[in-house]
Order: sequence, then structure tokens, then C-alpha cells
Amino acid sequence: MIPEFGGLTGTNLTATLNDPLPEIVRKIHVDEETVHWSDRVKLPYRPHIGTLSTSPEIDSINSLTPDSHGGNMDLPDMGLGMVTYLPVRVEGARVFIGDAHACQGDGEVCRVAVEYPTFTTFTINVIKNHDIEWLRLEADDFIMAIGSTRPLEDACRIAYRELIYWLERDFGFERYDAYMMLSQCGKVRLGNFVDPK
Repeated sequence: MIPEFGGLTGTNLTATLNDPLPEIVRKIHVDEETVHWSDRVKLPYRPHIGTLSTSPEIDSINSLTPDSHGGNMDLPDMGLGMVTYLPVRVEGARVFIGDAHACQGDGEVCRVAVEYPTFTTFTINVIKNHDIEWLRLEADDFIMAIGSTRPLEDACRIAYRELIYWLERDFGFERYDAYMMLSQCGKVRLGNFVDPK
């Protein structure tokens, strides 16, 4: 039976009316190739950094809140060999990094990935006179722009807009040609929809 609340009908799909999730800790063996979930399930080892950011321009923002400066994006593509472009909005940039994951599915739906300690080596280069509004990733076979906001549709719009601007500015595409092309071959990844944005 579905309860009535002042003319509104509650459902078992409404998150605020569900029981809280139990607190469960699971130890998982990780090696350089495999995340050993269980005797039955082996997952590929795909190390990446969940949190990478420069300092926002004016306000202090906790590291769990992703935005145009970076933050806790939990994006599995932010792994080995990737080039990440971050906007610099304050003197010294104030880069911070953390939240290492051995693997994670799109969305990080239960609020955690396979979190593990790591020694991470990265190189920082400053690109003068090359302003960007949102983060970007570059690999050998794809480029990606990142949008972090609510609702999810707006995050997607930001990412595609920034990708179009990037193709126009740095790759010589005509703006509307890039827009039409991305409509045919663009992909949307969902890094994290469980944190503040």
C-alpha cells in the first residue's frame, strides 16, 4: 500500500522515504591488474584520482564540492597518462589532489569507489595566456570537457559547450560544424552524481 501525504502519493522510489543504507566496510585485495571483488568477481584495475583542483577565485569551497575549479569529480577517465587542464584563478594556483580509486563505475552510485592509498606522481606545467572556464582532459584517442553543476542536464550542456569551444579554438573547427559533429559522435560520461553537485 502506498501512503498518501496531503494529496501527494509517496513511492518506494522516493529517496527520502527509503530506509538509510547500512554502513558496510569491505576489504578488497588490489594488485597491478585486478581488483579482486570476490572469488567470483574480478574487476579491472583502473587507477585514477577522484579529487583534483586548483583554488577557486573568491570563496573557499570544501574539497567534496566539484565546480569549474575541479574538486571531487570522481571521474574514472582521470587516470594514468591523462593530461588534465585546470583553470588558474589565484596566484600560485594552489593545486590539491587526493581520493585515489583502484576502480569505479560511472556515477559512483553508492558514494564510494574502491578507495586505496597510493603514491601519485604528476607534473604541473603552466600554460600562459590560455584561459579556460572548465576542466579538460586529453588522451591519445579522445578529448573531454567536464561540467559539474545541477541539474545533470546543465552539467552536460556545460561539458558540450566547452568541448565545442575547445574544438573551435585549438583544433580549427568551425563552431557549428563542431556542434553538429559532436551530435553524431560525442559521448557523455557520468563521473559522480552523489556529491553536492
